[in-house]
Amino acid sequence: MVIAAFRRNTALGSDAPVRVERSSGETAPAIQIAAEVTDLQKVYNPSTPQAFQALKDINLTIRSNEFFTLLGPSGCGKTTLLRILGGFEAMTEGTCRIFGQDVSLLPPEARPVNTVFQQYALFPHMTVRRNIAFGLEMLGRPKSELNSIVDRMLALVSMTDYADRKPDHLSGGQRQRVALARALAPQPKLLLLDEPLSALDLKLRQKMRLELKALQRETGITFIFVTHDQEEALAMSDRVAVLSDGRLQQVGTPEEIYEQPQSRFVADFIGESNLLCATVNRIDGASVEFGLAGLGSVNLNCSAALQPGQEVTLSIRPERIALSAVRGQCGLGPAAIFDRTYLGNAVEYHLRAGEQTLTVRSPRGGLRGLQDFAPGDSVFLGFEPNAAKVLTT
Repeated sequence: MVIAAFRRNTALGSDAPVRVERSSGETAPAIQIAAEVTDLQKVYNPSTPQAFQALKDINLTIRSNEFFTLLGPSGCGKTTLLRILGGFEAMTEGTCRIFGQDVSLLPPEARPVNTVFQQYALFPHMTVRRNIAFGLEMLGRPKSELNSIVDRMLALVSMTDYADRKPDHLSGGQRQRVALARALAPQPKLLLLDEPLSALDLKLRQKMRLELKALQRETGITFIFVTHDQEEALAMSDRVAVLSDGRLQQVGTPEEIYEQPQSRFVADFIGESNLLCATVNRIDGASVEFGLAGLGSVNLNCSAALQPGQEVTLSIRPERIALSAVRGQCGLGPAAIFDRTYLGNAVEYHLRAGEQTLTVRSPRGGLRGLQDFAPGDSVFLGFEPNAAKVLTT
């Protein structure tokens, strides 16, 4: 049986496709690369006092048929990167390839790409059907083919019953479906989505997340999605690229990004994390003793190159910490609870130990029999060794 395989190409310094030999001597086909940017730089107003570098040394590979998300705070460069992929912005330096073709100098209409913008940009005087058909007409598709494609797109986004309505007679979610259908109709190899859910209310956003992911799976088109919403990125993506200040911080699956942050920024930006100041007390092979101000010490397995006396950060998610009224069950502390918030499926505690503050989230219900605490209680903390991530940057 032939299987697809993927391996990091260290010679190129990126996730480039390679052919992988199986033990039987059979060669598995390389996974296809949908988009790739190399040594990308973007400077606005170069050689002027107003010069601003929006993107710095970006090297990124996006695989075919994946839902890939560019995630980061406002102003981090994610929309600029999306616009460069679409041809709406020119890069200052670097190379942009789409399915192996160098498109660095090609205009948007010459790229196998379509874009769904934040405001949808539907023609208000056209019906849903005409909005979807317009792009196909501009491409010169014959009318017989055009009608069948439009019908298929209407069915795909569940808008057949609204084909003759105009955009101002549609809800926000319906307008978004029309924008998606219009973008998908020409069958682009790459679909760029620039925060298309931001104008929707919370419940509709949550519903559209599921629909977008299902749509990507059904069409097989590579989606590149821009958002500043961490929950949105984790819920929808096959892989996520986290950006900050124009630099690529980390690329990985949602689970890798959340469970294995590689920097203080990623740990703090993705979800919620306790970032505790720690000092390396002692190193014994792979076992390292860390001192935590106001909490005592803890031994962790750590492969990072550390030195005694070095200051680091320990990242621990609130749900990975257990509380106990006695030290024997949990070894760190004591810490004082100064606030308690009931969340329905969990109780959130805010604690102070010396100058460090922590958040602990304890699930409720089931057969856990978890002990409850109140503000003013003194407690001890514990966590599994693999729950703490050692961050040096």
